[in-house]
Amino acid sequence: MTTSEWVLMAAVFGASTVEMVEALTIVLAAGTSRGWRSALEGAAAAVGVLGVLVAAVGVPLVRYVPIDALRVVVGALLLSLGMSWLRKAWLRASGHKALHDEDAIYAETVAGLAVDGPRVRTRDPVGFAVAFKGVFLEGTEVVLIVISLGASQGRLALASLAALAALVMVVVVGAIVARQLSKVPENLIKLVVGIMLTSFGLFWVGEGAGIHWPGSDLFLLALVGSLVVLTSVVVPWLARTAPSRTAPVSS
Repeated sequence: MTTSEWVLMAAVFGASTVEMVEALTIVLAAGTSRGWRSALEGAAAAVGVLGVLVAAVGVPLVRYVPIDALRVVVGALLLSLGMSWLRKAWLRASGHKALHDEDAIYAETVAGLAVDGPRVRTRDPVGFAVAFKGVFLEGTEVVLIVISLGASQGRLALASLAALAALVMVVVVGAIVARQLSKVPENLIKLVVGIMLTSFGLFWVGEGAGIHWPGSDLFLLALVGSLVVLTSVVVPWLARTAPSRTAPVSS
């Protein structure tokens, strides 16, 4: 496998892990509050819809869109997405934004479900809807990353396998540790994924525009290293002006 393929798999796996942990938190809250059958059915329905989206949008992109044009468009999209993740990670690491806390999200979701009426014994529409919405919304970003990264390199199957591996890992870990999702270093993963997505975005915008990067795919490592150095400078600089640490929140 090439360097870019390894970086692609790592980026997809990391991003998918983050989003799926957030989705699992919502499913666990819906399951414990409204019933596991409805929550699991809602989650499964959302996964099915997301799978159809990958097949319906990703495959035509790979087959019919010119690769240079695709890389410019997708690179710009990934650059925007990656910089958004990176900005939030910098703010969290420096104390300008509260750290992400899955336990707080779980408690907030359970409290919200408690006011939606009594639990239904068989199929609970509230539990189904909450689980479906949570998995679909978090999964949409996974689909976007899978299609973007996979289509740009003609490696849609590879990107899909990386996302599937993340799904299996999160489900297995979630079944074992249940609510103890705060043990997942999600804030660190978001920082790493933000660096990777931004690096891919820069790399593919340049390639699509006709730039020949030194060392070809190996230049991705140089971009990643440059962003790591930039992060090591920006975070301490931002920390000097940070307010006092606030309690973790769900957003």
